Amino acid sequence: MRLPVLLCVVMCLSATPGPVAGADRSCADLRQFYTGKGFTLAGVPQTEISGEHLRMCPQGPTCCTSDMEENLAGLTAQETEGLIREAGRSLQAAFNALHRSFDTYFTELHSHSERALQEALSPLGPLYSQNTRLYGDLYSDLRQYYRGSALNLDETLSEFWSRLLGVSLSEDYLECVAKQQETLRPFGDIPRDMKAKVIRAFVTARSFVQGLTVSGEVVRKVSQVSLSPECTKALMKLVYCPHCRGLASVKPCSNYCSNVMKGCLANQADLDPEWQNLIDTMIQVVSSFSTEPSLDVVLSSIPARIYEAVHYQQENMDTFTAKVYQTCGTPGEPGTGSPTPHDQRRKSGSLTASEYKPSPTAGLRLEMQVSDLSSKLREMRQYWIQLPPALCSKLAAGGTNQDKCWNGITKASRYLPEVMGDGLANQINNPEVELDITKPDMMIRQQIMQLKIMSNRLKNAMDGNDVDFQDASDDISGSGSGMCVGGQCPRNRPGLYAYSPDNNRVRGAATSQTCLCNLTLLLPLVILLLQR
Repeated sequence: MRLPVLLCVVMCLSATPGPVAGADRSCADLRQFYTGKGFTLAGVPQTEISGEHLRMCPQGPTCCTSDMEENLAGLTAQETEGLIREAGRSLQAAFNALHRSFDTYFTELHSHSERALQEALSPLGPLYSQNTRLYGDLYSDLRQYYRGSALNLDETLSEFWSRLLGVSLSEDYLECVAKQQETLRPFGDIPRDMKAKVIRAFVTARSFVQGLTVSGEVVRKVSQVSLSPECTKALMKLVYCPHCRGLASVKPCSNYCSNVMKGCLANQADLDPEWQNLIDTMIQVVSSFSTEPSLDVVLSSIPARIYEAVHYQQENMDTFTAKVYQTCGTPGEPGTGSPTPHDQRRKSGSLTASEYKPSPTAGLRLEMQVSDLSSKLREMRQYWIQLPPALCSKLAAGGTNQDKCWNGITKASRYLPEVMGDGLANQINNPEVELDITKPDMMIRQQIMQLKIMSNRLKNAMDGNDVDFQDASDDISGSGSGMCVGGQCPRNRPGLYAYSPDNNRVRGAATSQTCLCNLTLLLPLVILLLQR
């Protein structure tokens, strides 16, 4: 009896419904995920189907059709581009914050210096009260220059001293003295010394804010570059193919993600050398603000330097008059008059620029400004090569989950291929993204050129040279040349005489260095075009 009963039990158990090896799995989870992404369920399988139709995901049992694969590929490209733009916007916001911080600081310095004019120059009496517009025009010109106006700062300052000289000389003598200013030196060495310091301060300040603007524009433009079709396929395989295989909870292996992102962002990584060069140069410029004479000292002492110059002329009027007579003729000769009206020869107490140095509080503020700008710029140095790992930190498995990660084919303990280096040239053997390393993205190459141009402009600015490098790009937003068209600066101030610049390096350097630098900078672009 026992044997028939046992056989009956076995037969009953075998007839009980249960899982059968090789049975199709449900696609319920994927269907829910797919509709959550905004797609309809039309054509979505209820259970796994054969995967011979797949072109991006590994072939095998799958819950994805060809249309679903295309839809998800487009979605992952959009999402990744969104992450790149979001990172770019954050960096742009950081540059804008630095710009606002420095601009507020510098314009306050400028305004404080202008407000100090009356206190510093009031001892001059009528020479100040009757010529307030003359001094106001100087500050207006300096402000316009900082804001990007196409003024030649050397000529602007020379013009100021010519106008100031015209206050105390007749027209005939003014013309003669202006032509002989190197010999006569009506204001001593103060115009030359002040000019060198003011030019350096304003050229570096303006170039620095231009550097911040250009950097932000490069980030904005590069962050909007569309991902290639090859990158889209690789991203689909990385992000959504696990969902198609029923492995939605399995994150990509970190090294696998690195290869995909380094391939997708290879052209962007090529910005890195020139990007770091520009950031380092801006840090050097920031450091120069506190180098003696510091930025705050130069701006704060402008009124006192003007006072010193006029006081020098008054104190040495007899010697100056003798030189004028000797050079330009004595009174009574045809076409000559008195070199200086006696009613303006007013003696006054001495005043030096050291009395108008900024307070210790102002010095502390400059120190804080330099420290803050430098530290934040350093944080941006490796942005382009840190972008792939930053994106992977949102997508890939962490170090503790490497034994349960998606390697592009299945759930595995590791990803075997080596991680590629940064930049286009290093992607020749990238196993995840197909790239033609002989065809770089030309828009990104154009932005690399912009970085080079800006770096050179900043390096020249630290020497007091305002050199405008012409380039073939669409624009450098917010930048002003600082050089007048054809060497001429249009002015609405008639009756002025040119006070020949003591320092011609601005114009001389602009001509020679522009040509040489353009040739040097265009060579890499020509080589790249020829390679195509």
